[in-house]
Amino acid sequence: MGGYAILARAIDKCRASIAFTNGEYHFNCPVDRMFFDFKGIDAEAFKQKAIDGATDADLLAFVNENGTPKTVEEIKAWSESVIKSDYHNDPEKKEWFDGECARLGLDPEKNYLFDYLDADDIQSYT
Repeated sequence: MGGYAILARAIDKCRASIAFTNGEYHFNCPVDRMFFDFKGIDAEAFKQKAIDGATDADLLAFVNENGTPKTVEEIKAWSESVIKSDYHNDPEKKEWFDGECARLGLDPEKNYLFDYLDADDIQSYT
């Protein structure tokens, strides 16, 4: 999952929160903020665009037009660092992450945040 996959998740959660169908998923969560902070996007302005009827393509254009410009190299480096978000070795996140990995049958020493998110999505939608 790269940077634009995070954006796709944020779009889905944004639309679900607008429709009150988001369940336990929250728009502008820490994962969403990873992307919004990297691009310099205000989450509430993004949400307002969705409320106003913006399509996925419109929201991507909004991000590209209003966010902090990034080079291809910056995007690749950021995306690679996010993919390797190691919550198992983060003292503040370890307990939560290890518990979530156990719930999903993942080894927290061999999986990263986005491995967990992908496995959680699969379990949630099947």
